[in-house]
Amino acid sequence: MSENHARPMSECQMGFVAEDGTAPAPQAGGRAPGGATVVPLHGEIDVLTATALSERLDGLTAHPCPDLVLDLRPVAFIDCTGLGVLCRARNRALARRGRLRLVADSSRFLRVLRVTGLSDVFEVIPRLPHHGEPDTEGAA
Repeated sequence: MSENHARPMSECQMGFVAEDGTAPAPQAGGRAPGGATVVPLHGEIDVLTATALSERLDGLTAHPCPDLVLDLRPVAFIDCTGLGVLCRARNRALARRGRLRLVADSSRFLRVLRVTGLSDVFEVIPRLPHHGEPDTEGAA
């Protein structure tokens, strides 16, 4: 008689299912290979746009194990309020055992992260993840 020593799957491996047995509605943004939600951001992330963006990201980080990829390449400007929104989204994702990655290739944005002490806080990747690429966890 063989014993089954398989470990139970975590919420993150199984996907979230509500108490009524339904899955959550899909959120805005596309899906990258591997299941991450890709959120392309455009224009300026500042005091004028922070509230709407924060509400959008709160919705995307409301369930267990969120996996977000924020594409910041088209962003022209970000101020301290915008950085605060990104920090909040990261903290919410981590609190729910998820992750948040930033796609950025702008030397100016990367410099802002360094100057503010956030370069070691965020996982920054230079392009969107593609199927078959190694996991970028820990890349900066």
